[in-house]
Amino acid sequence: MHPPPAAMDFSHNSLFGYMEDLQELTIIERPVRRSLKTPEEIERLTVDEDLSDMDRAVYLLSSGQDIQGTSVIANLPVLMRQNPSETLRRVLPKVREVLHVASVEMQLTAAVSFLNILQEDSVSVSTYAHSFLQVILLHLEHRDIGVSNAWLETLLSAVEVLPRETLRHEILNPLVSKAQLSQTVQSRLVNCKILGKLTNKFDAHSIKREILPLVKSLCQDVEYEVRSCMCRQLENIAQGIGAELTKSVVLPELIELSRDESTSVRLAAFETLVNLLAMFDADDRSQTILPLVKSFCEKSFKADESILISLSFHLGKLCHGLYGIFTPDQHLRFLEFYKKLCTLGLQQENGHNENQIPPPILEQEKKYTSVRKNCAYNFPAMVVFVDPKNFHMELYSTFFCLCHDPEVPVRYTIAICFYEVSKLLNSGVYLIHKELITLLQDESLEVLDALIDHLPEILELMATGGESSVQENKLSSLSDLIPALTAAEQRAAASLKWRTHEKLLQKYACLPHVMSSDQIYYHFLQRIFTIMMTNNVLPVQRAASRTLCIFLRYNRKQEQRHEVIQKLIEQLGQGKSYWNRLRFLDTCEFIIEIFSKSFFCKYFFLPVIELTHDPVANVRMKLCYLLPKVKSTLKIPTDKHLLQQLEMCVRKLLCQEKDKDVLAIVKRTVLELDRMEMSMDAFQKKYYEKDLLDQEKEREELLFLEMEQLEKEKHQNDGRASSDKIFEKKRKEIKKSKLIRSQSFNSQAFHAKYGNLDKCASKSSAAGHSPTVSGLVKTAVLSLTDDSFRTRSASSAPASFSPPLPSTSRGAGNSADVKSSSGKDVQPRKATLKSRKPNP
Repeated sequence: MHPPPAAMDFSHNSLFGYMEDLQELTIIERPVRRSLKTPEEIERLTVDEDLSDMDRAVYLLSSGQDIQGTSVIANLPVLMRQNPSETLRRVLPKVREVLHVASVEMQLTAAVSFLNILQEDSVSVSTYAHSFLQVILLHLEHRDIGVSNAWLETLLSAVEVLPRETLRHEILNPLVSKAQLSQTVQSRLVNCKILGKLTNKFDAHSIKREILPLVKSLCQDVEYEVRSCMCRQLENIAQGIGAELTKSVVLPELIELSRDESTSVRLAAFETLVNLLAMFDADDRSQTILPLVKSFCEKSFKADESILISLSFHLGKLCHGLYGIFTPDQHLRFLEFYKKLCTLGLQQENGHNENQIPPPILEQEKKYTSVRKNCAYNFPAMVVFVDPKNFHMELYSTFFCLCHDPEVPVRYTIAICFYEVSKLLNSGVYLIHKELITLLQDESLEVLDALIDHLPEILELMATGGESSVQENKLSSLSDLIPALTAAEQRAAASLKWRTHEKLLQKYACLPHVMSSDQIYYHFLQRIFTIMMTNNVLPVQRAASRTLCIFLRYNRKQEQRHEVIQKLIEQLGQGKSYWNRLRFLDTCEFIIEIFSKSFFCKYFFLPVIELTHDPVANVRMKLCYLLPKVKSTLKIPTDKHLLQQLEMCVRKLLCQEKDKDVLAIVKRTVLELDRMEMSMDAFQKKYYEKDLLDQEKEREELLFLEMEQLEKEKHQNDGRASSDKIFEKKRKEIKKSKLIRSQSFNSQAFHAKYGNLDKCASKSSAAGHSPTVSGLVKTAVLSLTDDSFRTRSASSAPASFSPPLPSTSRGAGNSADVKSSSGKDVQPRKATLKSRKPNP
């Protein structure tokens, strides 16, 4: 730091330092000065504002700057939509003139604009062919390859819609001369791609007479780039001429090209052969193609690594296409070849630092990694190739190597394929149980992210498949997965990749289908609740909230359900942090979606409407958005008293609310509530589907209660046969209900928050609330739930769920959360129906 001005040192060294500083400032300022326009430049760029769009376009193309002309051409599709006839008459001729001397940027812009006009159908096909086609053909052979490719893309799109006669006269006939050796290589390459596209527009006879001679000529071109390009178009040509002509014309060309001196040509011929395997009969595949493929594979290790990359990528399709014609010896050779590719380059691993490896070796190792990645991609196809019954003997060791590969791309790819492999193994899925644990514990979150896309399906297969049908063995194998699942979540939580964390929490919603209530309660529930209370990312909190609601929904232990409900009400709904109370409202929204109306009204209705007295404006605002859904859970006349409580709270909000933003939302909510029609205890025609779904939810909740009661009786009676039959019947009913509605639960997002369990249940009962299916169901629900959902003392809580949970406050993340408030932390409040004024 330089001394202040009063103490400046004017010695030579000091002045030299100041000069350096001034030079730095000058350098910083230069780009700003260069970007400014002189008055003359501004004058040249100024256009009369009174000109119409058409006049302005013509003026700028005639005398404007290059950047202005480019802007007009970019805007050409808009002009065509507004006034196509005037644009074609006045603007397009100017565009043709400008393109003769246009810059690369303007040429690229014109190619894109012409393509957009074609795709938007701004003009008829005949008009497009008459006005635009010649411009496109004229610039196809532009000296800049990028520009040439851009115009070629536009032409190939136009070929799809242009009539056959136009294609014949304007494109096909000129190709005869342009495909000659006297033309440039670029011109011949363009012609190869056009020929490949034209075959879809002509009949087989025309293709044989007019196109195939050109194709043969280009396949014998002196330049390997042209031969390779034409070879890759043979697939399109074969599709156009049919199997018979393909066998007599295309296959001989492919055989000859597969023996070409150029590696790129041989590679193109191999890939085209693989893609056309389905068009050849068994004799052609066994007598002609299989020997070529064998020779190609044998020479691949001596050739360039690019051959191995392509071969490894197409190996699955190749084995599938040739399946059934292999002899046992050939089958074994191809399998061994695949296994060798799966470990290519791993033998040379010596633990050296990348900085110490010479660049050529490093580049080679990257290619080997690509080969192994392709092998991982093809692994499901190879499982089919060897038959899943032979997986353990033939491919398990290879699968193990791929799951433990030192390179992340390989493990990422095998993680993507894990579900497909699991499906193929079916009852043998237990064989890859340890590899699932390995991938769940992978140090790379990319691998974990790829695996969890199908985690519910994989866990379902693990739970229902397996060599043994003994349920205890399956539960034991899933128990081994619990540490890996919890470790994966903690690793995702510790990273900055919150989307992976969110996705994993969403997939945890499948756990009730594959694990017991105790396993979920003691290993996952406390962690999920902690995330809801402490995580700083709103989508992650919401995912945790939804998953917790699913856990609660399928929990078959009354004591555990009681504990979770009480914690939601006391620690979220009555939490000190307004952020937690906002999350309680989110959770209540999930509960409304997942549970029956009677469940919500019995335990969460009163804690929710109590938040109308919340001192924080954000909470009251969010509550107003939720009130219509809250009202939709009521049924008349059973819930008439609760409706009165709701109306009283809304009336107080309307009269006492001082925050102008909240008041505006309250007024809109009141209008919406007034327009809502109440559900009745009896089924109504207009709400039949919704009432039926709610009845199904309520019936399933009752079945869970009965299941628990039967389990207790089963243990007391030492597993008598009659009890087993009833238990199995109830279990099947619940499984059926899950299958009917699991899709709807997994496709929506929900949330939870607030209240005191004792007061909620007792006040709801006092309000006359009870399930509304039938008198018999009412009696069953009351008899099973009255004692089971009583509030337990803190001392009776399980050790894993008893410690107080920390809460954090932070800014909110949605429309109701954005409003700032000074009352972020307030004292917890008891759920009560007494009206009171909000705290200052």
